Order: sequence, then structure tokens, then C-alpha cells
Amino acid sequence: MPRKQQYSIGELSRLCNISKKALRFYDKIGLISSLRHDNNNYRMYTHDDLLLVPVLKYYKQMGFRLDEMRTFISGCQGHVYSALRTAFEHKLDELHKAQTELNRCEKSVRDWYSLMREAELVIADGAREVSVKYVESARLLFQDQSFESDLKSAIINLDFMNHVEKTGNAITGPVYIQFSSLRDRMEGKSQRIRIMQRVIEPCGEGERVDFGGCLMASCYHIGAHENVRKTYEKCLEWLESHGYTPGEDCCERYVSDYWTTSNSDVHVTELLIRVNREPA
Repeated sequence: MPRKQQYSIGELSRLCNISKKALRFYDKIGLISSLRHDNNNYRMYTHDDLLLVPVLKYYKQMGFRLDEMRTFISGCQGHVYSALRTAFEHKLDELHKAQTELNRCEKSVRDWYSLMREAELVIADGAREVSVKYVESARLLFQDQSFESDLKSAIINLDFMNHVEKTGNAITGPVYIQFSSLRDRMEGKSQRIRIMQRVIEPCGEGERVDFGGCLMASCYHIGAHENVRKTYEKCLEWLESHGYTPGEDCCERYVSDYWTTSNSDVHVTELLIRVNREPA
């Protein structure tokens, strides 16, 4: 490209692939100042002005603001590298925090999407069979509470939400509720429960509990929780016929629930019961 003494705003726009509107704004804030001819007041730019555009584009790529760019190109008043180093250190810290937040958002979205897909497939297949499987061990954030048969308030749990925020954590994946008594859960009676959920790393304080790491009976319950007793009865009948003894407690893993939709007909819950094989 032949070098010229001066460039019009149109030429600068074409050569640098930048809009005239952006150049006018840069001129207004003193980022790339134009020369004005007395006879026509047209904006004209020098070759050095033209070379500023790629520099500004690169700063923009790194996420710097316009006011920061203006400081950089002014020469930082004699302390060029120390000032630039400080600015870049701050930017790296800012980008690290933004990346952490972005990773947290992506993890949450992926986990919720996975649950919706699971619920969709369970409903489409009508999967209601009982089976025994090994449940992988997971370390979950938890809070013990009293349960007064209001399952919606237990799942969308204000006390647990406040607990999560207080401990500086971010939660993801399904809500687990462990009921201290399987029989009382079937009867709809009040009891102690444990709310559990995975946290996203890096996480804050708060007690964790190991869940799983054992054989558990598993069965999906599709629909409203008011008739979950029938699904539990089916589980117990199956366990008895296959030589398994259920534990005293039980757990429900909410694949889709009030967090996802108010239509309880399409709620999907996985019932989980610890089991032991009866001696022959």
C-alpha cells in the first residue's frame, strides 16, 4: 500500500475496515484525532493515525475499554512499561473472574439441559421399571431440615438457597432429598429430610456429605408426587420378590420438577432406596 501524507475519513474507513461512525466517535473522544481543513472542515488523518487503528483493534480484542486505550496510546506519561504492566495485570484478573463466571454458567446450563433430556426420554419410553444399580459416590452440599409434607417448598427451598449463598457456593444438577424414613415418606408423614446438591468448583465453605457409593434400587416416577406411594409400593414388591432388603431411609432425585415446569403431569423423579441382598 503506497504511503500518503493524509487520508480522508472515507479512505481510512476503507483501508482499515472500520466504520466512519466509529472514526467520528474516536475523534470526538480524542482517541484518533483528525485534522480539519479550514476551507471545508473535512476530517483528514495522517499515516500514524492510520497505523493506530490496528493497535486499537488488538486492544479491543484483549477486552480493554476505550478510556484504557487512550491512556495506552498517550505513552503513560513516561512510565510506559510499569503502567502497562499494571493495567495488563488488572485485565488478566478481570478476565479470570469473567472466565470463572462463564464456566459456571456453562456448567449450570449443560447440567439443566441434561436433566431435561433425561426427563424427555423417560417420558417418551415410559420407563417405570425397577432395577438395582451401583450409584457412584458424590460429595454433595447439604442441609438438614424438617419436612411438613410440602414437597414444592422442599424442592424450591428458600432456606437451602440462603445456605448456598451464605457459604459462597454455586449449585448445579438435580436436587436430592433424603427422607429419614421410607415408611413415613410413603405415608406422607412429617419427618427429617436432608437437602443435597452438587456444587460447582471452585466452591466456598459449607459441609458436604458423601452420597451413593452403594447398591440402590432405582425407579422413575412420572407425574404428580401425590401418588408417589404407588411407585414406592411397586419398588418394595420388586425388592421382596428378588431377595433384597430395603434400608430404612430413601432418596428422591428430581429430574424435572417445579424448577422446570408447573405442569406436574410431566414431572420425573428417580426414587432411590439403599438395598442389601438377603442371605440365601
